[in-house]
Amino acid sequence: MDSVKTYQKVYSEDEEDVSFGIFRMEDIYIEQNGKADEPHRHNYYTVLIVNRAKGLHKIDFNTYELSNKQVFFVAPGQVHQVIESEMSIGFAMTFSIEFLVENSIPLSFIESLNLFQNYGQSPPLQPNKQQFDAIEHYANQIFDLYGSNTQMKCMSISAFLKLLLIECNNVCAIIPIEMDVDTTGDNLIRSFKKAVEQNYKKEHSTTFYANELYITPDHLNRTFKARTGNTAKDYIQARIITEAKRLLYFSDLTNKEIAYELGFNEPANFSAFFKKHTQLSPSNFKKNEIQS
Repeated sequence: MDSVKTYQKVYSEDEEDVSFGIFRMEDIYIEQNGKADEPHRHNYYTVLIVNRAKGLHKIDFNTYELSNKQVFFVAPGQVHQVIESEMSIGFAMTFSIEFLVENSIPLSFIESLNLFQNYGQSPPLQPNKQQFDAIEHYANQIFDLYGSNTQMKCMSISAFLKLLLIECNNVCAIIPIEMDVDTTGDNLIRSFKKAVEQNYKKEHSTTFYANELYITPDHLNRTFKARTGNTAKDYIQARIITEAKRLLYFSDLTNKEIAYELGFNEPANFSAFFKKHTQLSPSNFKKNEIQS
């Protein structure tokens, strides 16, 4: 089986502009004759501002129904596929880390938002009408700027992009920050996620990562849950499950090989872990996804 298709460059009308793009979903639908793309991933961020749609959006093998007034966020590396049953109305926006850096948006700003969930569930944001109107207003401003020749275009786009993301974050910022969690919590979470990315194939315990960060497991869990609503253990396990799904679907590795690849001493332990979190055995998951 071929490996998953990875898009390195932002989808853009300008071949030289590989850092930002925004298009109407209806134009993309017409260009592709309504045909769904194969599951793929990007090395950049994707935001779908959906005014009206019917169909499905699959993100890392989790399926979400396309509906009205939604906003989807897809982080770099996530596998996704949009399957429309009719023409959607909205915007598809993509931007790279380079675009953020070049236009004075620190990566720490993106990482501090509760929007781009790299692993686990990535459900759409469901703003109310007033909130969606504000988000769509910023998207329209960005779209108009993108098609213009105005001076300092990219800086103007980045300003509206930041406002759009802040508005979206305000919609989902329903988890109160605990007063006794120190103000360095965001830096701690970034360090934790980086450590997980480097070690998840061999280290599965919260204690290991807490030790790496010179804090207690309790402090790590409290800080992570206060910022995200999930525990550190949830995040570690979601990362392992996501990689397992990708390997099962996109590689020719056997279940046994995947088990060892992901740090399980016994294939049976991997199978039990996978089934506990997905309600399917690895073999049944692969069979179901290939047939779907």
